[in-house]
Amino acid sequence: MSGPAASLQLPRAQGTRARRWRRVDAWTGRLPTAAWICAVVAFANAASWSLITPAFQAPDEPSHFAYVQDLAEAGTLPTSSSESFSPTEEAALADLDQREVRYSPQNHTISSAAQQRQLQRDLSLPLPRVGLSAGVAASEPPLYYALETLPYLDGSGGNILDSLALMRIFSALYAGLSALFVFLFLREALPAVRWAWTVGGLGVAFAPLLGLMSGAVNPDALLCAVSAALFYCLARGFRRGLTPRLALVTGLVIAAGLLTKLNFIGLIPGATLGLALLTVRARAVYGRVAWRSLALALTAALVPVGVYVLANILIDRSAYGLVASGIASFTAHGSELRELSYIWQFFLPRLPGMHNYFPGLPTTRKFWVDGFIGLYGWLDTVFPAWVYNIALIPLALLGALLTRALLANRHALRRRAAELIVYATLTIGLMMLVGASDYSGYPADIGNYAQPRYLLPVIALYGAAIALAARGAGRRWGPVAGTSILVLLIAHDIFSQLLEISRYYS
Repeated sequence: MSGPAASLQLPRAQGTRARRWRRVDAWTGRLPTAAWICAVVAFANAASWSLITPAFQAPDEPSHFAYVQDLAEAGTLPTSSSESFSPTEEAALADLDQREVRYSPQNHTISSAAQQRQLQRDLSLPLPRVGLSAGVAASEPPLYYALETLPYLDGSGGNILDSLALMRIFSALYAGLSALFVFLFLREALPAVRWAWTVGGLGVAFAPLLGLMSGAVNPDALLCAVSAALFYCLARGFRRGLTPRLALVTGLVIAAGLLTKLNFIGLIPGATLGLALLTVRARAVYGRVAWRSLALALTAALVPVGVYVLANILIDRSAYGLVASGIASFTAHGSELRELSYIWQFFLPRLPGMHNYFPGLPTTRKFWVDGFIGLYGWLDTVFPAWVYNIALIPLALLGALLTRALLANRHALRRRAAELIVYATLTIGLMMLVGASDYSGYPADIGNYAQPRYLLPVIALYGAAIALAARGAGRRWGPVAGTSILVLLIAHDIFSQLLEISRYYS
């Protein structure tokens, strides 16, 4: 096309694109370069973890891989929770000595040329790739696994280890999203000090636990990103109001979380409370529009989940069955008060008068502090004992700086009490779900769910704690403290990766 018509059409097309970009900019607030840097660093860190962690030596990775494989090859969800996977995966696990290496730090991954040749021979055999068993992953919702079929199929021209490598890199993208949404959350929740957003975002990007889980085939990666997005949406609502568009996005985020992993249910009480409080606030500004916003959020959250539950009913498959069993555990071993006491001791020091469910075991220190400092692989990769003792010193300093920042801003915190209650409810709900899941195995098994990775959905608050700790050093020394904290966190990440390497390859 040429002439006057073309000269008129080009500006019109450009104007349409410009309007679209303005709408995107209005939503994202024109993301600063620092936000993208946090995302890229988090992705690179997770990708690094994906390369150093041997195949199938991340927590529950064989089960999660089997779920994806069944979905991609057979187009159906797994029907069995047994750990008898497809012949192709079983051959790879056997040749990699996967079951002999996990839980046994004295054993390392295969290294001889003969072992490598045997592995390559077996991977080249035309073995069936469908098993319809996914172990502990069998009852999980399908969103993460459906997305992972894309890199799986992209690598299907090679062997399953090629597919696994691509799936891990794809999963590492979620670490970037997690850091990005934490940055955005901090921009809304802590708007006064811009540099603190970067400190918190990079602190999350260098978190070894996020790198480990996002560098593996595990729905924790997407769960963390979706949960960080939920924190961002709620923080944006408290700062700018609950608009219909924000309500719709928040509902979709909730739906994505419920379709990603069962643990997201622990965040539902906090998300519900947040939407309720935001709706009450919005009534004063928008009137009846506030109710429409709430209806949009609920519809967007419940319709996709309802379709998933209905589909499971039609094929006689349990949906959210593990959560139901966790809830039932409230009366399985005694009164609700006993379970609440157990959950309290699972995370916090025992109070006077409580029955001791963990005799001789300081759960707060062993489960959560030491676990956060370094507990990798199949929970069998740990630092020497002295490292955990030395690490208490910088943790205490960070705690002191955080406390100072909270005290210095106590009046602002009081004004934002409703918002803080929502964040606390999100955290407590998740902790209750994890603790109840552990209690369901009492007294035969205790501590099975004592894994800090289960708290990754509240990683936005971890980023906020880092940012506030840096601010606790004061206006003059805050940037210096922030830089020092980041150097410490980078060192933590590097030494954690070296620990992983020494565990499997030395």
